[in-house]
Amino acid sequence: MPKTQANGIELYYETQGSGEPLVLIAGIGYGAWMWHKMVPQLADDYQVVTFDNRGAGESDKPVGGYTAQLLAADTAGLMDALEISKAHIMGHSMGGFVAQALALDYPEKVDKLILSATNFGGPRHIPITTEAMAVLTDMTGDPIERLRRGILVSCAPGFAEKQPQVVEEWVSYRVQHPLSLAGYQSQLGVGLSLIPESASFEKRLKDINAPTLILFGEYDRVVPPGNAELLENQIPDAAVKILPGAGHFFPFETPQTAVSVILEFLGRE
Repeated sequence: MPKTQANGIELYYETQGSGEPLVLIAGIGYGAWMWHKMVPQLADDYQVVTFDNRGAGESDKPVGGYTAQLLAADTAGLMDALEISKAHIMGHSMGGFVAQALALDYPEKVDKLILSATNFGGPRHIPITTEAMAVLTDMTGDPIERLRRGILVSCAPGFAEKQPQVVEEWVSYRVQHPLSLAGYQSQLGVGLSLIPESASFEKRLKDINAPTLILFGEYDRVVPPGNAELLENQIPDAAVKILPGAGHFFPFETPQTAVSVILEFLGRE
């Protein structure tokens, strides 16, 4: 298992393919595995770097409230360790917070930026839907059923009926690779730290100078797609793409469509 020191901790990472580097930053509780359906296609054209954020997977899990800036420093440190001076950066959900921080704190390291199913924090973003909040905070019942409910509300309606094998693979992975409760709670700090207006990225996004793609699923109930326009309004060189028939976890739901959109964006001069 490849690991390296970055920002004072040990991070697990994977690389695949060759060409311009593309670094993928996972959402809360996830790591390199989150991208496994997309990486093989992306690696045909790019050197794809995936990794477990601190607090998840095989990376170190120091306790304490994490921030987007802290995880951005981890990502920058990983790039330095891998001798990657500049890369395309994609961050999903919590990883989108990290990607925003990276683009603001380390602009020299970011070529093109993809903000995926995320928001800018603060009081003016569109919050999680009441439906998704009710499901994700419901701790009753069998743990496997709670996991299954969380997956289904995070995906587009009808996903389980259309792709039952993906749901079962997903559940099986989570059973075999349970979350670190302490690590997950620490990662919760990333979003919580952005709640105050003074900590939000909203007013700082005008300083992002990287061409930016804002990518959302049409039926995202966790981070509603209305956040895409809010981000676009703040970032100077930004475009929005909404993936039809997808929810919050489009890397699992519609990986081929997502890859096609990403490759088109990255190939654009």
